[in-house]
Amino acid sequence: MTEFAKKEDLANVAKSYQTVRDLGADARKTAIRRGDYKSHTAGLAKGFLQANVVITPSDYALDFMRFCHRNPKPCPLIGVSDTGSPIMHTLGADIDIRTDIPAYNIYRHGELAESVHDISGIWDSNLVAFALGCSFTFEHALMEAGIDVWHISNDRTVPMFRTAIPTVPAGPFQGNTVVSMRMIPTDRVEEAVAISSRFPLAHGAPLHIGDPGKIRIADIGAPDWGDPVPTPGTHTPVFWACGVTPQAVIRNARLPVCITHKPGHMLITDVPDGAEVPILVDLPSESNNQKGEL
Repeated sequence: MTEFAKKEDLANVAKSYQTVRDLGADARKTAIRRGDYKSHTAGLAKGFLQANVVITPSDYALDFMRFCHRNPKPCPLIGVSDTGSPIMHTLGADIDIRTDIPAYNIYRHGELAESVHDISGIWDSNLVAFALGCSFTFEHALMEAGIDVWHISNDRTVPMFRTAIPTVPAGPFQGNTVVSMRMIPTDRVEEAVAISSRFPLAHGAPLHIGDPGKIRIADIGAPDWGDPVPTPGTHTPVFWACGVTPQAVIRNARLPVCITHKPGHMLITDVPDGAEVPILVDLPSESNNQKGEL
């Protein structure tokens, strides 16, 4: 098969979620980078940390970093780019924040302006990218334990809701927490809590269990983002802090421009999902030589 034919074949198969689930890491990254796969990433890349992404002008970067440190449940910070650099060195050997997410939201002055699949054309030397841990990471562990995750088995995006749970403000960043919801069999809720608690970089244990009205969610059948899921009486709604929280506070911050992942469309990193701190730094050979001489 020619190289061109291989590329054409990848373009055809990558449009299918089920097929992308079976691709190797390099082929999956290529499918996303080239825009052949533009859908959600739930259930992809078993064993590796997925990340929410926020990209701000450098003038706002320190305040946003403070916001993350003050709100580690919805915003577990796992990586920060150098100013103007689109390469996330600490998250993998070859991760380009401009192309390696299936879909991006672009906000201007707090309003969603457009959704795109590549931000190479608007990237500039004044931008800083932040990667935040994502609950998609612990979903693999839930499924391995035999707990069905409906939105994955049915190729949907997890439902996400605005709540009345406040965040701790930092500079212009302020607002309430966003949560993601999974319906868990009632007799397995404690197990789901224990499993997710093992992944602090992926939001850890849930923020709320049970009655959605207590966190001012009026209707779990009408999520603010994502798709509604069945709510059988044998199951209990469980709510985890969500990395879409920054998208909710961006309206209040009214930055001239801010770029995020489209909810459900995450950055897939090379960081093992059980890692305590991302430390994937590929040092230049000269640095390695110097280190060896010390």
